[in-house]
Amino acid sequence: MLTRRHIRAKVMQSIYAFKQGKNDQLSTEEKFLRKSMDDMYDLFLLNFELLIAVQEKAKNYLELVQKKHLATAEERDPNPKFLDNLLLKKLEDSTILSNEVERRKLNHWKLDDEYPSSIWNNLKDSDLYKEYVQTKGNDFKEDKEFIIQFFKKIVAPTDQLYDYYEDQKLTWIDDLPIVNTSVLKFLQKIKQKDEDIKIPNLFKNFDDEQFGKQLFHKTMLNEKEYLKDIEGKTPGWEQDRYAEIDKILITMGLCEFIKFPSIPVKVTINEYLELAKEYSTPKSSIFINGVLDKLAKEYKESGKINKIGRGLM
Repeated sequence: MLTRRHIRAKVMQSIYAFKQGKNDQLSTEEKFLRKSMDDMYDLFLLNFELLIAVQEKAKNYLELVQKKHLATAEERDPNPKFLDNLLLKKLEDSTILSNEVERRKLNHWKLDDEYPSSIWNNLKDSDLYKEYVQTKGNDFKEDKEFIIQFFKKIVAPTDQLYDYYEDQKLTWIDDLPIVNTSVLKFLQKIKQKDEDIKIPNLFKNFDDEQFGKQLFHKTMLNEKEYLKDIEGKTPGWEQDRYAEIDKILITMGLCEFIKFPSIPVKVTINEYLELAKEYSTPKSSIFINGVLDKLAKEYKESGKINKIGRGLM
């Protein structure tokens, strides 16, 4: 689920938190880094559980309106299309998803069921839902597109949900855009022929799992050396004048140049420019690009950069 860019963002946040906090133990912050990534995975899984919980609220609602004394013809015979949604059925029937949710004790929507109730109310009053139930019967392609649009237009923008996540775990607010994108990508990949949908792991492989820990540790251990290298490479910008985030991104980039021989220099620079655009000031990407490019050339000339493989320089 996590890409290298997501991992870099998490490392950046952890280095920033370490510098702002009073704790001076790298090992403590490393544990927090790993926990924050695990928490991010919890948020990813919770979104699928939320979709299932909203469907359950829909079922309860339709059963109630059928029993109304003065129920309309439509209420007496409601269209069960959402209840029979084929994509949601795959999520609900997934033993992989249910086992992981149970293992992680993610029972949020049973304890705080007002949130799926609120989202169901927003859905049933929406044009998206009204158009969906204009026809009867279920088609996987249509059901899948409906759930994707439901998540995109109703679930993701819900302010109440945003506030709830913020109250649950502070790191989830920063994680939410990444997680929402990951949820949509995953929903897009589900196929009708899938017998038991495979929930992606937190990390793509063992190398990615180790990457964040090593990047954090090696950046912090060599920070003084990297800051010394930066001196004189920022004309018109004293170190105390440029953003703390910029400084962190530059030192992480320099760490990758020297300590991660399998990562091409161009990849490193591009990744930190993208992070700067997302997390720092409007001019930061230009500034960071200039510093990293200049130091990359110097490191190559001095032999500090030793990349493995073709085309990695």
